[in-house]
Amino acid sequence: MPKQKTHKGIAKKITVRPGGSTKIGKTGMNHMSGKKPSSYNRAGRKGSVLSSADANRYKKALRG
Repeated sequence: MPKQKTHKGIAKKITVRPGGSTKIGKTGMNHMSGKKPSSYNRAGRKGSVLSSADANRYKKALRG
């Protein structure tokens, strides 16, 4: 039986931390940042943590 491939689209977007939590970039951070409040832009640099349900789905796709 062939091996399961890693989902490359997800692999580029998330990082799994050593503790097991999953970090993903904040939405809306790619363009038009001049219109957004500077506080929003600063908060966006930090990224966010996925919910446990989403993290389990994403980790399954990354297992490869």
